[in-house]
Amino acid sequence: MADTDNDAREFAGLSFGTQVRKSPFTDAALRWGATGLSVYNHMYIPRDFGDHTQNFWNLVNDAILCDVAVERQVEITGPDAAAFTQLLCPRDLSTCEVGQCKYVILVDQDGGVINDPILLKVAEDRFWLSIADSDVILWAKGVAVGAGMDVTITEPDVSPLQLQGPKSRDVLCAAFGEELRDLRYYRFVEHEWDGVPLIISRTGWSSELGYEIFLRDGSAGDRLWEHLMQVGQPLGLHPGHTSSIRRIEGAMLSYQADMDLTVNPFELGMDRLIDLDIDAEFIGKAALRAIRDAGVNRSFVGLVLDGEPLVGSNAEKWPVTMNERSVGYVTSAVYSPRLEQNIALAIVQSEAAPLGTELSVDAGGEVRSATVVPKPFFDPKKQLASG
Repeated sequence: MADTDNDAREFAGLSFGTQVRKSPFTDAALRWGATGLSVYNHMYIPRDFGDHTQNFWNLVNDAILCDVAVERQVEITGPDAAAFTQLLCPRDLSTCEVGQCKYVILVDQDGGVINDPILLKVAEDRFWLSIADSDVILWAKGVAVGAGMDVTITEPDVSPLQLQGPKSRDVLCAAFGEELRDLRYYRFVEHEWDGVPLIISRTGWSSELGYEIFLRDGSAGDRLWEHLMQVGQPLGLHPGHTSSIRRIEGAMLSYQADMDLTVNPFELGMDRLIDLDIDAEFIGKAALRAIRDAGVNRSFVGLVLDGEPLVGSNAEKWPVTMNERSVGYVTSAVYSPRLEQNIALAIVQSEAAPLGTELSVDAGGEVRSATVVPKPFFDPKKQLASG
C-alpha cells in the first residue's frame, strides 16, 4: 500500500505551488525513482530518474513507463464537432475513422505553428487533441466564439501514460489482455481494466514500438501505475521519462524547442500535414497557400557536431554560422551513445541546408564544426514504431 504521508512530504520538496498541477501518477513516479520534475502545460512531468543515458538504453532495449499526463486533452464535442475540428487543422480529416489517430499541425492565421497534437476520433461527434506545450484549449475556445458552430470544448478527466520500447507489446498484453497484440499503428481501442475506463492507442513520443494508455478516471492513477510496474518488471519494464536522446535521433519535433509561432510547417518539412486542395476551410489556409507558392527560405535540418560528447541538452538556441555569417540556430542537441555522435536539429537558411554543408555552431561559448546530414539520424523509415 502506498505511503501517502511520505508521498506528500517528498512532493513538497519539489513543488512550485498550486499554480502547477500534479498528475494522477506524480506520487507513484516519485516512489519509483523520479528525482526531478519539470513543468509542461502547467503540470509537473518527471524528467529525471537519475541517469539519462541508462533511461535511453532502457527504452531502446527493454521498455519504460512514463508519466505524460501533461499531454492534456482538448475535447471537442457536439453536432458540429467534425467541422470545427477541421477548421482547426490544415490536414484533411474527412476520411478519419472512429478509433483512428492522426498527427496534425495547428497554425494561426499567419501560418505559424500553435501546436502539433495527436488527434483521436473518439466518436463521430467527439474528438480529442492530445497536445504539446501550449494553451490549445484557449485558442480553440476563442475560435469557437466566432465560428458559429454548435460545439462544446472542455478538458476531460483523461491522463495518459506512455509505455514504450521493444518489450512494450508484451507488457501491454500481460497487463490488459492478448487481444491488444494486434492493435495497429495510430489506432486505439476503448478498454476497461478492473472497472476503470481506458483508451489504449498505438502511439508515443519515442520513435520506438509503443503505446499510450489514456486513464479516464484520475482517482485510479496510483493503482494503474502500480499494476503496470508489477506486471511489467519481470518482462523488462523500467520506470522512466521521455528520452531527449531518442526523440532527437528520430528527429521528433518538440514544441517550444523546435517550433513555435515564428515557424511554419513548410519550413519544418511538414508539407504532408497540409492539405490545401480540400474544399473545407481551415484557419491559416490562405497564408499557407501564399507561403507554399512563394517558397521558403529556411529549412529544418540535421547536424552532426564534432568534439567531445555534449553534456546534457542545449539550454538555449545555439547560433549557426557559415563562413562567419549567421545562417540560423540549433533547436535541440544531444550526444547519442548509440551513434557515438553529437547530433542536433537546426533551422537554417536554405543556402546552408544541402546535405554535406559545413557549418559552425556556437555551443554555449564553444565553437564546434558541424555538418548537415540526413534526418532522422536512426531508423529513418520509422520501422521500429510502425512495424
